[in-house]
Amino acid sequence: MNIFRLAGDMTHLMSILVLLLKIYATKSCSGISLKTQELYALVFLTRYLDLFTDFVSVYNTVMKVVFIVSSLAIVWCMRVDRVVRRSYDKELDTFRHYFLIAACFALALILNEKFTFQEVFWAFSIYLEAVAILPQLVLLQRSGNVDNLTGQYVFFLGLFGELNRGNGIGKPICLLAALKIPALLNDIIAYRSLYILNWIYRYLTEPRFTRWIACFSGIIQTALYADFFYYYFLSWKNNAKLQLPA
Repeated sequence: MNIFRLAGDMTHLMSILVLLLKIYATKSCSGISLKTQELYALVFLTRYLDLFTDFVSVYNTVMKVVFIVSSLAIVWCMRVDRVVRRSYDKELDTFRHYFLIAACFALALILNEKFTFQEVFWAFSIYLEAVAILPQLVLLQRSGNVDNLTGQYVFFLGLFGELNRGNGIGKPICLLAALKIPALLNDIIAYRSLYILNWIYRYLTEPRFTRWIACFSGIIQTALYADFFYYYFLSWKNNAKLQLPA
């Protein structure tokens, strides 16, 4: 494990704790797409099928468990908790995410690194993670006005979503509400630098670099965020509330 992956893991872990604390403190999930959170839960449940068959290290196992449990905990809060679920924007969160699931699974059956049970589902999780943000973006677009916390949440999903893509660990599922907008721009530079260095390091040090599926999926995911990043930057530049075109 290189330092760039470790930095990404710690960032993601901090993010998870912040989101869970945010939901617990405010008893609200307004502006958050349940369907996106369900897709992320499915991503990690299918990616970590090797949890009980392949042992890499205690660190690796613990982090996998943390991301699975945290994903399910957020879904549980939004679906089951009597107080939190009242703030869920069900009327706006209508994206048909099962189409994404079906399409990604079909693609995984065709394009995979090895046609085995675990590798097919690993490819499926990579493809699904690349498009899991779509329900969240559609929800924000339908609502038009986006509060700062939700805006930062999506912003960080885009920034940190790929640092550990394909490494077996890494999911940003939160907003870092305490950070100011200028600090976010600094994080763009840091994130991109770490992302590039991570893949260069792996390419140079691994005898046979094979995770090209993860690389291409990461490019697709970045492209999906481009429009949101543009309007996010405009809101920061004009010191105005983030608004998305309907």
